[in-house]
Amino acid sequence: MEIRNLLHIDFDTLFQGFERAFSDYEIFFEKEEVRSMLKRRGYDPRLSFAAFDNGEIVAFTLNGIGDFNGIRTAYDTGTGTVKEYRGQGIAAKIFTYPLPFLKEAGVRQYVLEVLQNNEKAISVYRKMNFDVSREFDCFRQNIDLIDNSSCCDNCRLMPVETDTVRRLQHCCDIKPSWQNSMYSIERGGSDLVCLGAFIGDRIVGYCVFDENTGDLTQIAVEKECRRKGIASRLLKEAVGRMRTGYIKVLNIDSDYQPLHSFLKAKNIPLASRQFEMTLEF
Repeated sequence: MEIRNLLHIDFDTLFQGFERAFSDYEIFFEKEEVRSMLKRRGYDPRLSFAAFDNGEIVAFTLNGIGDFNGIRTAYDTGTGTVKEYRGQGIAAKIFTYPLPFLKEAGVRQYVLEVLQNNEKAISVYRKMNFDVSREFDCFRQNIDLIDNSSCCDNCRLMPVETDTVRRLQHCCDIKPSWQNSMYSIERGGSDLVCLGAFIGDRIVGYCVFDENTGDLTQIAVEKECRRKGIASRLLKEAVGRMRTGYIKVLNIDSDYQPLHSFLKAKNIPLASRQFEMTLEF
């Protein structure tokens, strides 16, 4: 068995390993969904590693690299092990193997997310000196079950550029997770839809979403313009454009009640809870 980085591994080979590692899970990954995920999360093949057996990927850790809250950061974009190779300590080896390379590349912290009910994984991360930095809630609902009433009739929606979204980050009351961050949106580029809500010539809110994956990345409204149906209008438009049959809102701070209440009113229920865990170098 050989461990090496993924610099010269094409996407089809990588996806084959990804599929094999998650073949016995209850989740299914579309090829383009994984491609989009890697792009948005800053996947760096030079600092991502896999274990190969007879030339095939049997375990991997895919690392995204970028700035997060002003610190050069590595992010666990995806970690998996093929079923037949589990229980042999390979996963832990693949996960720790990149750490010296990350430090050499100027990375100062490692961030990951893990389901709160995955006690085994959490225990492993704690032993590696990861600490829980935040608690996240994730929401999901089928399109036809969402309540799209109570929308603002006075605002008009128009496409906006990512530069505009960046200028409106003051509308967000919480710091986005890695995959919802401004850097992620900029990496996503044309794969994402950015809409602004205007009253007259003034932009008062916006949303960012991926119509191909059902992901609502950000939605926010100027504080003085809230409770007027503007967010509802943005959500309705996003829902109407989704090609997935569902919408998902991932990694929202568990203690941020305004968005929780908004999603509950729209009949978008809590689906899972995660910990954000951080290891400082």
